[in-house]
Amino acid sequence: MLNPALIDLLACPRDDSPLVTDAEQLKSKGGQAVYPLLGGIPFLFAEPGVALDEWRGRYHARLQQVAEEIRRLQETLARDDLHALTRKRLEDSVSALTVHIDELKTLLEPLDVTHLTADHTTYLALRTRLPEDQGLETYYANLHRDWCWGDEENARSSELVQAALAGHDVGKLLVLGAGGGRLAYDLHQAASPELTVALDLSPILLLTAKHVAAGETVSLTEFPIAPRDMASAAVPRELRSPESAAPGFELVLANALRPPFRPGSFNTLLTPWLADVIGASLADQAARWNQLLAPGGQWVWFGSHAYRDADPVQCLSLEESAAIIADAGFSEPEITEAEIPYMVSPASRHGRRERVVVMRMTKTTDVAAPARHVALPDWLVKSDLPVPSAEYFRVQAAQTRIHAFFMALVDGQRTIGDMARLMEEQRLMPAAEAEGTIRNFLIRMYEDSRGYSTF
Repeated sequence: MLNPALIDLLACPRDDSPLVTDAEQLKSKGGQAVYPLLGGIPFLFAEPGVALDEWRGRYHARLQQVAEEIRRLQETLARDDLHALTRKRLEDSVSALTVHIDELKTLLEPLDVTHLTADHTTYLALRTRLPEDQGLETYYANLHRDWCWGDEENARSSELVQAALAGHDVGKLLVLGAGGGRLAYDLHQAASPELTVALDLSPILLLTAKHVAAGETVSLTEFPIAPRDMASAAVPRELRSPESAAPGFELVLANALRPPFRPGSFNTLLTPWLADVIGASLADQAARWNQLLAPGGQWVWFGSHAYRDADPVQCLSLEESAAIIADAGFSEPEITEAEIPYMVSPASRHGRRERVVVMRMTKTTDVAAPARHVALPDWLVKSDLPVPSAEYFRVQAAQTRIHAFFMALVDGQRTIGDMARLMEEQRLMPAAEAEGTIRNFLIRMYEDSRGYSTF
């Protein structure tokens, strides 16, 4: 059963109307919109069917990708020229990846991909649409940091946010971009808010947080990017919380840019490691967060201040960020900085010190609500609308024809030089120029075939 205190805050992400419970789902009061519970967690994307299909595709693709990695390792193990230690390392990798498939199936069982049949090649060709920085396991390492080996970083992060909140009533707390949920959990345990809502768009992160915060143990293998030694290449981990979360700790799966809550629902808003990476201007964010806060509510920014935007206008300095926030109905931010460890796994050679920013600001006035965030146009979301003949599709079609021509040249006999001469005969480009172009194209095809794409 969902917490009535949470239901009272929820709003339809399509039209902002209140939501009501109906069996194992939520509905808008008019009944036009229906939202499922994923493993008991409200799944409140504006188009839940589309979002579920995306995550199921990512999950099934990842299972196929791991199975392909296992197949290639087994193929390599058939060689007779491997060093004994190399053979053992590869055998261990096969065992760890086999276990990892079972771990994912157990944890992500609510996504239910038993009806999906696409193979690895199909997924490589089609990809899936979720942002490339939000793959199924993009923040997988954060789960191990949150619930296994990150005690120093977790404690320091919680201390810094608590210091920013000192002397101020937390009330109802919303954590946007909660990730694996540890900071939200620590604040809930330490600050005793009236209610804590941790929101993220990743099922693997929040399903793990749900189990661990309930006092359960989750088994997940860690795969460090830079393992310290052979034994560290794949490390079985037991993820658990210090204790079960106090009552009132709630989770919501949704897009932070389309938060499914009634205006003024929260007294405190925390955006950890979010504002500079979320893909919306800070002015837009500040206006959205203003809507979520009750009069006199507070917003705490915690984490990096490291904009990496293609638009130089959006690569803000700290001074610009503070001014933009103050212009959006908030007080002048109170700013502190501190250095903390960041993602320092005992099994990895990677890890760093991060100078984080903590800003606290109070809502001083209401501001106009920004336009509703739209991630995709209607013709991509709704199956009964025509797909426009847009310029970018025409360009892609031309590229596809060129790719098909290149691939048709591959017959197992022709060399790159042969292909380049054919290109020249077809008056497409000089052979000398064509060689480099063909080589680069084949490199991309080769790398795709090796499974370097992520899901």
